[in-house]
Amino acid sequence: MLFVPAIALAQPVVETKPIKIYTELGGYYGTNNQTPFWMQANQFGTIPKSVPYATFRVGAQMDHLYTPLAQTGQKRKKDRFGWGYGVEAVVNSGPEGTEVIVPEAYVKGRLGAFEIMAGRRRDLIGLADSTVGMGSYAWSGNALPVPKVQISLPDFTPLPFTKGLVAFRGLYSHGWFENQDRIVQNSFLHQKALYGRVGKPGWRVKFYGGFNHQVQWGGRSSRLPETLARNGRLPSTLRDYVDVVTGNSLGYRRDIDTTRISKMDRENRIGNHLGTIDLGVEFRISNRFELLLYRQSIFEDGSLYYLINIKDGLQGIRLRNLRPLSSGFQIRDVVVEYMATLSQGGGDFGDLPKQRGRDNYFNHSQYWDGWSYFTRTIGTPFIPNGRDTHPDLVRYSYTNNNRVQVMHLGVSGGFGLGGTFALRSSFSRNFGSWVAPFPDHTNQFSAALNVGLPVSRRRGWLVTTTIATDQGKLYPNSTAVYAGVRKTWEYYKYRVRGK
Repeated sequence: MLFVPAIALAQPVVETKPIKIYTELGGYYGTNNQTPFWMQANQFGTIPKSVPYATFRVGAQMDHLYTPLAQTGQKRKKDRFGWGYGVEAVVNSGPEGTEVIVPEAYVKGRLGAFEIMAGRRRDLIGLADSTVGMGSYAWSGNALPVPKVQISLPDFTPLPFTKGLVAFRGLYSHGWFENQDRIVQNSFLHQKALYGRVGKPGWRVKFYGGFNHQVQWGGRSSRLPETLARNGRLPSTLRDYVDVVTGNSLGYRRDIDTTRISKMDRENRIGNHLGTIDLGVEFRISNRFELLLYRQSIFEDGSLYYLINIKDGLQGIRLRNLRPLSSGFQIRDVVVEYMATLSQGGGDFGDLPKQRGRDNYFNHSQYWDGWSYFTRTIGTPFIPNGRDTHPDLVRYSYTNNNRVQVMHLGVSGGFGLGGTFALRSSFSRNFGSWVAPFPDHTNQFSAALNVGLPVSRRRGWLVTTTIATDQGKLYPNSTAVYAGVRKTWEYYKYRVRGK
């Protein structure tokens, strides 16, 4: 549906501001009460962990990027200023009750290449496939988005004197963890990322590299001993924030206030630090295919500095079909990934570099609820909340399974007149943790196939179906299906450039 001011009909250049409103109604049913892994993983915390249930969602988005009309023949151009918003509500109802989730509620503004955002918004951080891959290691989209304020370069922005050869994108944000059922209350999120690209957009080969740094810090707790939190408080002053941002170790500092800094903090860093260092290269094969290779190396407890956990990480390859979707069957993306977190610097922990092991990914000595938000892992879903694993397995800290090997295959594409499909399938070997290992052969296969079929492309009606299964010893065996219908309204506001 279009709204076109009459004055614009007489002007040669017109820009648009898209507004999208959508609703979806559907239901889930399974052979077991537990929702299969690939039906609920990396869905931003909106899919319940148990079935059956009915779901309804409604949302609206407005982007602040203006795009010229195709018939003007003008090149794409962004305004210097702009703003946008997004909001979504999800209602899930089943035998255990009804819950309302708000996965998005944000406003954003742009000044030139920079964007400022406040609120809760779906985002992914890290150099990896975001279509049918297993998700970035540190920030995968598995949990409900954390509310934050953020300044960013959302797009690769060239350095002026390089003529487009070198470009950067990045972000810097401050967020707030939930207080519901957490051992540590009122804790904060510090987050930053910086990624560079070498190679002009039109080049056939481009190189990528960068890092992301995540920290949970501050807060108070009545359940931690004095060795972990002095007077029930964790460091949260401005000086402490500087140490959080820089990642400084307090072990060599002599001016420590022992009345407020615990023994744990004095011997380590303030907060729970983790992230990845990422590298990638992209090849354009003629004008038909694009190949992306990437690697994420894990840092959490100093082992990567000494390269003793260098075996751990996520590596992947994605082949993308650049040809326009036709009316026949066509594969769009093929993603193959391998992730290992077995090393963690080894099974020993001591003062020597070669003893800096037992990194215990996503668990922490102070933040006992681990790298999670509303009980779901913020990073890769293959390091899960221990309460979600098979009841016969040992329980330990937040996650009982952070030593894993995963092989993953993802395929997406289209068929017919606008039909789409996406397949995610993973096989994992799960070893528990260094402290509490699993029995041998705790293997798991999980897969899901999603199919979307437009009923009326002009009117925005889409029917979606998903079938997913878990077979193995990490989760209870289960198979579930989803069927839903989605309606989308798209509006375009037009204006004369310069008005």
